[in-house]
Amino acid sequence: MEHSSLAPTQKQLSFARTLSLRNHVPLPQELREDRRQLSAWIHTQTQSRANAGDGRPTSKQVAYAERIAMIKRRQVPDEYFKNKEMLSRWIDSNK
Repeated sequence: MEHSSLAPTQKQLSFARTLSLRNHVPLPQELREDRRQLSAWIHTQTQSRANAGDGRPTSKQVAYAERIAMIKRRQVPDEYFKNKEMLSRWIDSNK
């Protein structure tokens, strides 16, 4: 009998989307349905992440923006995840 896989958590999916945008790597649909596979993909992407001083937002900044977006029921535009300054301005205007 084949065992059913657990669905990823919202936190995992959110972090995976962030890594996908940051690393310019597509997030395959099948990974969005299996917690273990997504976890392995996240691990790979965090290990391969380039230099943190590249102008991209920090993981704390991204998490804070996502928390604000969830509370205010808004979306953070994808392009803001590519630039630390743009995301900072979005956070300031949506606190």
